[in-house]
Formats: sequence, structure tokens, C-alpha cells
Amino acid sequence: MLFKRKCKITYIAHGATIYTEENRICDKETHPPLNEIGQEEAERLADWIVRRSPQVDKIYTGAALSCIQTAQYIAKAYQQEFEILPELKNQEFGIWKGLSYDEVEERYPEQLKKYHDLTSSYAPEGGETLLEFDDRVERTMNDIIEKNLTKRIIVVTHSNFIRAAIRNALEIPVENQNRVFIPTGSATQVKYYKGWNILMYSGHVPLP
Repeated sequence: MLFKRKCKITYIAHGATIYTEENRICDKETHPPLNEIGQEEAERLADWIVRRSPQVDKIYTGAALSCIQTAQYIAKAYQQEFEILPELKNQEFGIWKGLSYDEVEERYPEQLKKYHDLTSSYAPEGGETLLEFDDRVERTMNDIIEKNLTKRIIVVTHSNFIRAAIRNALEIPVENQNRVFIPTGSATQVKYYKGWNILMYSGHVPLP
């Protein structure tokens, strides 16, 4: 069959935390828990997605606490278990981790300028470049797809990870990757085919 689908993946961006509310950078697995807004986002998203797609074959989640808590809402809606994959982790930002973007601008102005100017090839000390991150995301998702051919998958992870997955799937130029907006508590769906992929929807937040 010419257009045989390899896999359908719905990416879930974890709900809001105190870090996302304060615009802080976090690449640690000890990510803050969902705050009240994040819990409401996760519950609303779980209700929406199970009505839109009543069947799912597998649920994966990153190891960060915010991801696991979001996955718990999704898994409860489907009445099935989820699997934790540490590979679904956020981009690593090294010495910037835990800082707000205002604090980065204040403490590391020259490095921040390089980060904006070079986009894909610069990383703060101890971090990974956007290209390195994208390569890691591509390897992770290729592995998930090959293990779940023809299946319907849910992947709970970070907004940055989802942006990278979209960029890889659609072959978007890396310098445009961060123009893709993925809010907390949102759903993005990609259908993967042999040789090409389709973005079905991106960053959808169900209405209250």
C-alpha cells in the first residue's frame, strides 16, 4: 500500500508548574510538580483526548515529575498503564538550568547573544546545542515508532521535545524550530508514514 501508516503519535505537553509560570529553564528530572493550573490542564486534556481518540495502544512518559503526573491523568482516562522513558527528557541547558530568562540575560548576556545569533550550534556550558538535542529526539522517536508499527501512541513530554519532534517530522529548518508554540497542557498529533509525515494538529488546548 503506497500510503501505509507507520504510526500515529499524539504528543502531550505536561501541565503547568511553578517553573513554567515563572518562565524558568528546567532540564532536571526533579522538575517541579504540577501546580493547580497544571492539574486543571492535565485533567481537561485527558477528558478531551479520550473522547477524541477512544483507543490507544501505548502511553509513554518522560521521567520528570510534571510529565509523570500528567501521564497519570491520561492513563486514568484510558484505564491503562503507562511506561516511563527517561529518553523523553528536555533539552539540557547546563549552567542556565533553574534560571528565568531574565536572570540568564542579566548573568550571561554575551552567552545569550551567542545563543540567539547561532541558534542551532551554541549551547551554554554543560548544555547541548539545538542540533544535538534534535538528533537525540529523532533517535528516540525513531526507536518508539519502530517498536510500535501501525499502533496509536501517546507520548507525554516537554514542549521543547515536541517542537523538536515536529521539526524532525516535517523537516523544518532548525532556525525556525523555536517559532513553533507548544503551550503547557496541549496536544499535538503527527501521523508517520513511510517516507513522509503529516502534522494533524499542533499545540491544541481544550477549552474549559
